[in-house]
Amino acid sequence: MQLPPSLAFDAVAVDDFLRELRQRHAGPVALEPRHASWFEPPADALLQARQIGRVLADPQVHAAGCKPGGFDGLVYLRLHGSPRMYYSAYSRALLDALIVRLDAAARSGADVWCVFDNTAEGAAVTDALYTLRGLAAR
Repeated sequence: MQLPPSLAFDAVAVDDFLRELRQRHAGPVALEPRHASWFEPPADALLQARQIGRVLADPQVHAAGCKPGGFDGLVYLRLHGSPRMYYSAYSRALLDALIVRLDAAARSGADVWCVFDNTAEGAAVTDALYTLRGLAAR
């Protein structure tokens, strides 16, 4: 679920919504908030309690968004390209660090998702294949 940047964290409303969601769906859920209030400990604690993973979206808008949050059993990364969103390929050094990070998350037992959305000039395919080969080599 992706939230608008204007939607601030409200513990009561979020808990009510997530309780209703969990009554209808027991599977994995990733939440991509964009308001700064979602990157604070109370929001992470509520997401952890409801087993909802907080998406790491790149580029990061908030410093605390540099790692996934919420439920640690789900790691979800959504990568848009850097420095130019949707166009730029990631450097090999960054992808190598990403491979280590994804491998560690998978070895911890988490469900791991990594989506490359730098598709405007085809970088997503190259980045994804490089990452897959790196993970397979580990």
